[in-house]
Amino acid sequence: MKRIHFFAIAFLVLTFSACKNGESSYDASGTFEADEVIVSSELSGKIIFFNVQEGLQIAKDSVIGIVDAKNISLQQEQVQASIKALGEKTANVQPQVQLLQNQLAVQQSQLNNLLHEKARIANLIKADAATGKQLDDMNAQIDVAKKQLAVTQQQINVQRSNIATQNRSILSEADPLKKRVAQLQDQAQRANIINPVAGTVITKYAEQGEITTAGKALYKIADLSSLNLRAYITGIQLPQIKLGQTVKVLIDDGAKKYKTYSGTIIWVSDKAEFTPKTIQTKEERANLVYAIKVKVQNDGFLKIGMYGELLLAEESK
Repeated sequence: MKRIHFFAIAFLVLTFSACKNGESSYDASGTFEADEVIVSSELSGKIIFFNVQEGLQIAKDSVIGIVDAKNISLQQEQVQASIKALGEKTANVQPQVQLLQNQLAVQQSQLNNLLHEKARIANLIKADAATGKQLDDMNAQIDVAKKQLAVTQQQINVQRSNIATQNRSILSEADPLKKRVAQLQDQAQRANIINPVAGTVITKYAEQGEITTAGKALYKIADLSSLNLRAYITGIQLPQIKLGQTVKVLIDDGAKKYKTYSGTIIWVSDKAEFTPKTIQTKEERANLVYAIKVKVQNDGFLKIGMYGELLLAEESK
């Protein structure tokens, strides 16, 4: 029994030593993450085209889906018809003006006859063949004829002004309708689901033929050409790092083997936080740690959620 007890103690000591050596082989550890983008539709409706599959690499600004926007097209046609109808509501002033102009021509002719008659009477007066009263009567008729001409001309001007004002009032409704057409055109363009970033589809949430709503997630995409190792360091380690610093990142490569990558520190949290339970650091667990992100070029072996270990110094420990 004593021999068994001795071997048990020795085993625990060796295990504890191995753990201590393993812990001191890296400065911090964390998990890999990517900048993920959740893509959604800007319109509600039936998805009539959706070319997305998990693992598919999609270029930026590619049209990968279309939402049925027939209702918007119908609204657009309706508004355009309303704009066209406004032109038919406008009045043509020319027929009415032409009638008054004809009347004006008759009055002008009458005035010309009166002026001719006045000249004849004036000549008769010189020959004592007419009286002054006849000339006065003729002047009165000429004055009335001139006033009639002036009234008719004024009627033409008023008619033109009234019709122009009426038409302007009708056509002024066209501007808001044109704005509405522009809004509908913009909405119709938003029926296209455009991929915002180049990357790989991580998760697909919808299928072609489903009904979607504006803002509802359709798929998740991320650029996997590089991943960020989010790790936590203690306040003691904080003075050892800076933005842009090159560090070593290790991942498991089989039993007791590591694969090494070069990484760059791209972000250091400006606030301390409590140590996450799943994160181990070089030192004994501290109450407060600082989160950092290390950008690592992905050769295809790095995966989101994979654990990685971090060496702050260039040389291996």
